[in-house]
Amino acid sequence: MTSARTARIALVATLAIQIYTSFAATATAVLAPEIANTFGVDPRWIGLFVGIVYAGAMLAGLASGGFIERFGSIRVSQGGVALCAVATLAVAATPQGLTVALAIAALVIGLGYGPITPASSQLLQRTATPSRMALTFSIKQTGVPAGVALSGAILPIAALALGWRATFALVALAGAAVVVLSQPIRAGLDAERHPNRSLSVAAIVGPLAILRGSPALLMLALVSFAYSATQVCLTSFLVVHLTGALGYPLVSAGLILTATTIAGAIGRIAWGVVADRLLAPHRTLALIGAIAAACAVAMALSTRAWPTAAIVGLAACFGATAIGWNGVQLAEVARLAPPGAAGKVTGATSVVTFAGVVVGPPLFALLADMTGSDRAGFAMLAAASGAASAALVARRAHTIAS
Repeated sequence: MTSARTARIALVATLAIQIYTSFAATATAVLAPEIANTFGVDPRWIGLFVGIVYAGAMLAGLASGGFIERFGSIRVSQGGVALCAVATLAVAATPQGLTVALAIAALVIGLGYGPITPASSQLLQRTATPSRMALTFSIKQTGVPAGVALSGAILPIAALALGWRATFALVALAGAAVVVLSQPIRAGLDAERHPNRSLSVAAIVGPLAILRGSPALLMLALVSFAYSATQVCLTSFLVVHLTGALGYPLVSAGLILTATTIAGAIGRIAWGVVADRLLAPHRTLALIGAIAAACAVAMALSTRAWPTAAIVGLAACFGATAIGWNGVQLAEVARLAPPGAAGKVTGATSVVTFAGVVVGPPLFALLADMTGSDRAGFAMLAAASGAASAALVARRAHTIAS
């Protein structure tokens, strides 16, 4: 297998796996109004479910490095997909009133979602062309908004036709198909695994030492805390905001979420090109954060009087930035990581990234509950993205001055 062909296969495989896990992890947020009605809770508190998902992802991401080295990136990814599928099926089967089962399912979804990015980073660091590193990672990371876009476009319609429980069962079936279809390429892409590599607590926490010892990596991790909180709150609460505060029907709100995440996918590729060819990665990330902060302010100020075109345009711009940052950040992490350690270092930075996701949605929900409006939550996102953007600029200025 030629190196160019290996690189293409690796990119396609990791992209497909990322699309599915994002699709499965977002399904509950997209169908929050329907699920909340069944279980008798406020739709905004779906943020707690999302927080539990990413708490599980944070733990799994940190622990994934040793498993990736021992079993290979594709095998670990297959295991993650299987966990997401099983947990999604469990959500479909959860009886009314048994909310604790939903929490357990959310944790399992997170355990499946967490290893996906470290596994793909390990594989892409080895196979991608160095001059196209940011673009390669950005293309792969389009799988996140692509999965969300599919959820927004397909799941509300399926839920209205079949019911949300049957829709979740179909999501689980799609996961089984991804596992089966990825099996033929597993041997070739996982050829550099180390089956005899031991698994230990020291191996799990070791990458954190690399992160602590590198100010550049630590800054990237801290920025990802703010940006990931903004991203997941946008995708988790946009439908709730559109249906509640702005009066859009569920299907229309789902389609606007789809437009938002498509813009995010396009943004990821565009920002990858910018970071490879026009601006340094840290400047690209600072620009992304500044624009996202402005969009969050505008979303907080939106009303029912705003025309639909303005809302769609705002949501698309918000998506292109708040969702578009991740590929540039991951490529920089992989570039700065020691040779062969991209998976471990990405797992360590993902602890901080997922911490933002764990904190963001419940805090957004709390602010919305306290004020009776989503506007305070969007103001929080503006502050987080703006502060991270300013920190990147200040860090760069300090480095030059030194």
